[in-house]
Amino acid sequence: MNIIVTGGAGFIGSNFIFHMLGKYPEYRIVCLDCLTYAGNLSTLQSVMDNPNFRFVKENITDREAVCRLFEGEHPDIVVNFAAETHVDRSIEAPEVFLDTNIKGTAVLMDACRKYGISRYHQVSTDEVYGDLPLDRPDLFFTEETPIHTSSPYSSSKAGADLLAAAYYRTYGLPVTISRCSNNYGPYQFPEKLIPLMIANALNDKPLPVYGKGENVRDWLYVEDHCKAIDLIIHKGCIGEVYNIGGHNEMRNIDIVKIICRELERPESLITYIADRKGHDMRYAIDPAKIHRELGWLPETKFADGIKKTVKWYLEHREWWEDIISGEYREYYKRMYSN
Repeated sequence: MNIIVTGGAGFIGSNFIFHMLGKYPEYRIVCLDCLTYAGNLSTLQSVMDNPNFRFVKENITDREAVCRLFEGEHPDIVVNFAAETHVDRSIEAPEVFLDTNIKGTAVLMDACRKYGISRYHQVSTDEVYGDLPLDRPDLFFTEETPIHTSSPYSSSKAGADLLAAAYYRTYGLPVTISRCSNNYGPYQFPEKLIPLMIANALNDKPLPVYGKGENVRDWLYVEDHCKAIDLIIHKGCIGEVYNIGGHNEMRNIDIVKIICRELERPESLITYIADRKGHDMRYAIDPAKIHRELGWLPETKFADGIKKTVKWYLEHREWWEDIISGEYREYYKRMYSN
């Protein structure tokens, strides 16, 4: 099996590569990543010498480069993690999100049509559904929940999902789509909530929390997400959407307080800041479909996952300190200077 993983130098994509190479040592995995600010080649250092792994630095919006790669590799499966994902950045500069998340998806699927594949999998987000009210804990996102986006980021992901569904219906492209809740775990870029709070707390810096921190998210440990995608690309029904949730709803402020306790830092570091524009209040996924059809359930409870995550960041300080300093951007030059 030959699999192209786009965005594989990012958080979830790299964890997926580790999972696949570990579980299927006979598979060939090709990572396609343009190494934007959130792509970190040093994350993949442990697999760079694996004979069944190849890294290619190109942008998924570059049609010629993508076609060259497909022509040379003849992939059986394409898993598209490549995306601009930070909501705040999308509010400041929407255009790059439209370019990568929508145009890039179209380029990939056109290459899939031209060269032939057995599966194209689009990795999406529960944010395409908008949000749920805090006073209705009985409500959850299902695959039938209407799309109702709140930010340029979620709108661009919704556009990519709709495009993938259209390629399935119009061209018969073998597409599957997954929509996950908030991921956490090793190698997450330190602008996201959990790694940001860990890094700031370790450096005794303020812990910025939007509004009152009452926004609720359903947290999914990244390894559980990777196992779900593995199931979908091998056994999922073509043309279907699968929601992947962690059954771990937590308020942002409670997560920050847990991190303070784990790191033995005072809660006085918490600083409340002006709320984000259009900030969604609650996300909650019902993963009944993927459990019913594929047998998947999240394995990691948040209490255990957050301890493992804090421990990982404590043991890998150099990784995230290089990101904060900007040094990680030099890794590619060092790797490929000759």
